[in-house]
Amino acid sequence: MIDDIQKRTAERMGKSIESLKHELAKIRTGRAHPSLLDHVTVSYYGNMVPLSQTANITIEDARTLAVTPWERNMIQAIEKAIMSSDLGLNPNTAGTVIRVPMPPLTEERRRDLIKVVRHEAENARVAIRNIRRDANTELKNSLKDKTISEDEERKGQDLIQKLTDQFVKDVDGLLEIKEKDLMAI
Repeated sequence: MIDDIQKRTAERMGKSIESLKHELAKIRTGRAHPSLLDHVTVSYYGNMVPLSQTANITIEDARTLAVTPWERNMIQAIEKAIMSSDLGLNPNTAGTVIRVPMPPLTEERRRDLIKVVRHEAENARVAIRNIRRDANTELKNSLKDKTISEDEERKGQDLIQKLTDQFVKDVDGLLEIKEKDLMAI
């Protein structure tokens, strides 16, 4: 019983960490990374689809992404979608390849991004604590139903707390890495 609760809790906390990693990947440092364009959508024959479904996105060099559309007639739509995104990027078209240079980040913009990163990390911590609360409630309900003893409940809560501490530590580690990445010039 306690093992099941612990396993489900660890799985849910792991999903919170994955979600944080995904959110942090969207926040650009000064380097080019294909995931920067993950949330950009393009009008493709009347439907809005992710850019990655209409073109190949590769890293040309440390500060440039190369977007190669699968269909020639999509070049204009992709270029327009990248320009109108909230990323502040100006793509350049050269034949069938759209190059997206990454402008260097200003000190002020870096500080703003660090605030955003810290907010995302705090959201992840809150999610992990909410998962801990759910698990502890489940343990209390099991105790009320007399499916576990008080000692088992206490042991289960200790295990859940250790899991929580470990995942919060993981969040702090990811935050520290991203902050260093943002402050590197």
